Amino acid sequence: MATVQFAEVKKSFGAFPVIKGVSIDIQDGEFVILVGPSGCGKSTLLRMLAGLENISGGEIRIGGRTVNNLPPKERDIAMVFQNYALYPHMTVAKNMAFSLMLGSAPQAEIDKRVNYAAGILGLTNLLDRYPRQLSGGQRQRVAMGRAIVRDPQVFLFDEPLSNLDAKLRVAMRAEIKELHHRLKTTTVYVTHDQIEAMTMADKIVVMHDGRVEQVGTPLELYDHPNNLFVAGFIGSPAMNMIKGRLDGENPAIFVASDGTRLPLGKAYPSAVGKALVYGLRPEYIRLQPNGFLAEVVVIEPTGYETQIVVNFGGSEMTCVFRERVEVRPGETISIEIDPVNVHLFDEASGERLKG
Repeated sequence: MATVQFAEVKKSFGAFPVIKGVSIDIQDGEFVILVGPSGCGKSTLLRMLAGLENISGGEIRIGGRTVNNLPPKERDIAMVFQNYALYPHMTVAKNMAFSLMLGSAPQAEIDKRVNYAAGILGLTNLLDRYPRQLSGGQRQRVAMGRAIVRDPQVFLFDEPLSNLDAKLRVAMRAEIKELHHRLKTTTVYVTHDQIEAMTMADKIVVMHDGRVEQVGTPLELYDHPNNLFVAGFIGSPAMNMIKGRLDGENPAIFVASDGTRLPLGKAYPSAVGKALVYGLRPEYIRLQPNGFLAEVVVIEPTGYETQIVVNFGGSEMTCVFRERVEVRPGETISIEIDPVNVHLFDEASGERLKG
């Protein structure tokens, strides 16, 4: 196990910068997820850590050792890819043992490590099968087993669940997290799926346009997003955002673009006159007989909750209710907002106001 540090790391393809000075500290044994939309630079950052891409500036350190110029085989890392990359002509056992065989490890040591990894991953009864005889989830476990037998300092996962169906993704999320709890190996995991990030990570790094927007635990990012990008990216359904300004006489009241007056948990006198964004998570909206009236646009029952999109405050807003709601599009519902959980953002800079 080892720490991992990115220190002002940069990457350019020709004159086009894709990583713009990223600094991240990953502690020994942490499970860290790099998350962000396509093109944000997260996979490029992982490939630079693995030694598959050269860096244009800064330093990458594993266990305190600078690895900028080290080839992948000398970095003591193991990588699990999206496409499994198994050898079709080899059995599960030989796929898992391949790196050890290349290193001329003793056969007794190879068997010991393969059997250990197979036991952890539930592959013991599949060691004599070929990849074509396995399901997608089993193939991904073989790819993980191949990484485990190497006993690396750092595991790297590059969107490993993208090729699996929805139900299997949920099961594999739990398996990977349980595996980390057992092995306690430093893990860096890349995904564009913020649900994966929220459910699996000890720490999340949110990236956008080659930069780090925020680093924190899943709940820190959910409850205290630094800016509009993080607020909109983390959480499903996404945070509702309504444009407007503060009431000039009462800075604890937000006035939406259509004139709707919305409560705030505290006053923001320094923000009077600025263009602002009122941010509210869908679960902090309740049905209330004497509340605000909102026109129903879309109803999405999921079984355990009902998501309703409404026209409110000059924009569409999503509400999440645990109770069953008997309503149709075009009708109105009466809602109440929990002002304590409202976030206020500066529209120009995107930064969250601290009050």
